[in-house]
Amino acid sequence: MAVQPVEKIILGIDPGTNVMGYGVIKVEDKKASIITMGVIDMRKEDDVYLKLGHIFQRVNGIIDAYLPDEMAIEAPFFGKNVQSMLKLGRAQGVAIAAAINHSVPITEYAPLKIKMAITGNGSASKEQVAGMLQRILHLDEKDMPKFLDATDALAAAYCHYLQMGRPDTGKKGPKSWKEFISSNPSKVSKRKTPTE
Repeated sequence: MAVQPVEKIILGIDPGTNVMGYGVIKVEDKKASIITMGVIDMRKEDDVYLKLGHIFQRVNGIIDAYLPDEMAIEAPFFGKNVQSMLKLGRAQGVAIAAAINHSVPITEYAPLKIKMAITGNGSASKEQVAGMLQRILHLDEKDMPKFLDATDALAAAYCHYLQMGRPDTGKKGPKSWKEFISSNPSKVSKRKTPTE
């Protein structure tokens, strides 16, 4: 009996209060390809609550259009500005609520983890992330978006795809060097001190 290829649609979200990025990829036969990416632009809207309502409607619409199996969302970066964090957290919460509304499982990723997954460098710039995704997903220059929020969202989706290939073995690593040494005595070499 032939094994059916597993297909999965992943929605990536890069939260924002003025511009929110989204990216959708399809995983088929362990290969990822882009379906779409873009932004939800709210720069012309002044009312905070109308912005949140717009995010909810648009994310619901994206989910209805592409029927993702899972959603990957970037966690807010903990900066010094508390007001910015609060606004970003609200935007993220509304996008999460839209996914919950459709029973779409959600995974949150730290910006550092996403950058590491895509570029191998946790302090990579948005431009470096976009450039790497362009190479990985074979995107033409004309397909690259004006706003890097879209490629950041695509990066969240692609990071999630990469994590799918690393199943949890259930094995947990040692909590300290002492625990490692006690459970791996053969891996520890005994050095002689000058007095021995």
